[in-house]
Amino acid sequence: MKSKIKVIAFDADDTLWVNETYFREAEKEFAKLLSGYETENKIDQELFKTEIKNLEFYGYGVKGFILSMIECALELSNYQIGQKTIDKILNIGKEMLEKPIILLDGIEHVLETLQGSYKLVVATKGDLLDQERKLEKSNLLKYFHHIEVMSDKKDKDYLRLIQHLDIEASELLMIGNSLKSDVLPLISIGASAIHVPFHTTWAHEEVSKENQTNATYKTVSNIREVLPYL
Repeated sequence: MKSKIKVIAFDADDTLWVNETYFREAEKEFAKLLSGYETENKIDQELFKTEIKNLEFYGYGVKGFILSMIECALELSNYQIGQKTIDKILNIGKEMLEKPIILLDGIEHVLETLQGSYKLVVATKGDLLDQERKLEKSNLLKYFHHIEVMSDKKDKDYLRLIQHLDIEASELLMIGNSLKSDVLPLISIGASAIHVPFHTTWAHEEVSKENQTNATYKTVSNIREVLPYL
């Protein structure tokens, strides 16, 4: 792998730092607020449906999640939800945006090791302002040549990134926690990928075993384990 790779792209959320855990915590808080209207399981299901429906309007990130929570609360309560509860939902979102940045084990060591041998970039989905804020707070910006906040992570989105970086697909390695977003699209376009699973995965990012069958990629349990391949 090391002979052809020129650029290594890292996903941000749940690859560089903890993120999905905060969404699960927020969902539990939201379910408690709406417990007078539905069961926790039903609330979780309806919130997920609302999030997916709204992706085309709001994209990925905390802000879209907040709007989806408010919309879901209105619908589940038959528009009887009080203003104080909506205010509490807004505060759940604000607290998420103010969460500390907790780097995943080994990530800074890996970046320090690879810097200088490869051009390092961030390729992540989410809200631009929020991702920029997290990168700034992480103190990892010094390692990266380029930051790409993408509206989505499909084949065409990575092809645009490759064109911008002025490299061939075979010269790009992507490292991330999501098979759907960080691995399979890269294999599809002829790039390389290493999967570093995170213990919590959003249902929208899960991939069936059938869709993994023909993809060739490496899986490691800790980010440090990518170094022997490079």
